[in-house]
Amino acid sequence: MKKVVVLTGAGMSAESGINTFRDANGLWEGHDVMQVASPQGWYENQELVLDFYNQRRKQLFEVEPNKGHLLLADLETEFEVEIITQNVDNLHERAGSSKVVHLHGELLKVRSTMDESLVYDWEKDLITGDLCELGSQLRPHIVWFGESVPLLDIAAESTSKADILVIIGTSMQVYPAASLINYVQENTPIYFIDPKPAVSHHQFDNLTVIPEKAGTGVLKMVEMITK
Repeated sequence: MKKVVVLTGAGMSAESGINTFRDANGLWEGHDVMQVASPQGWYENQELVLDFYNQRRKQLFEVEPNKGHLLLADLETEFEVEIITQNVDNLHERAGSSKVVHLHGELLKVRSTMDESLVYDWEKDLITGDLCELGSQLRPHIVWFGESVPLLDIAAESTSKADILVIIGTSMQVYPAASLINYVQENTPIYFIDPKPAVSHHQFDNLTVIPEKAGTGVLKMVEMITK
């Protein structure tokens, strides 16, 4: 089976009702991103950060995978599919995708502030006083600005083995995730799905741009690669 590697960003989940990471003002749900998505923000106002992610976690239980998520899951009947997502929601898994790498962490997990290898499944609110087994405060299992991306090497290796690369709903401006496109082998077909595509045919060989939202764009891509 051919290997399809799919890189997904905020636009993938937008049709499910999850807001994209930053709006036109550079704010995330009304907050400066550095207040809620940086180690400094955590140290300065732990309660704000905990509340912010508690609200994001609650929202997950109010939304459903969209057509794009479901089509990617169905693609596993004909291809080996691996999804590498910048999203922290679990919509790919709920749609049925079996191989999902979360570059930026997961909302439904928390981890120790003392030992980052201590990661726990978590569906309720996380509050001050929730401790790991070592007795240290738990924090959201999210990769914040200024922190390393521990799964980047795994994602890069997977991308280098792709027979087909699909990019959905991401500006390809956020590094290091945006660098993954550079790992594909020469002449690998690339499909870029986004209403406002930020790449052009001049940048990459074998690039097909589909300027649509995730649902309709994924449908067109599937029709192209399953001919």
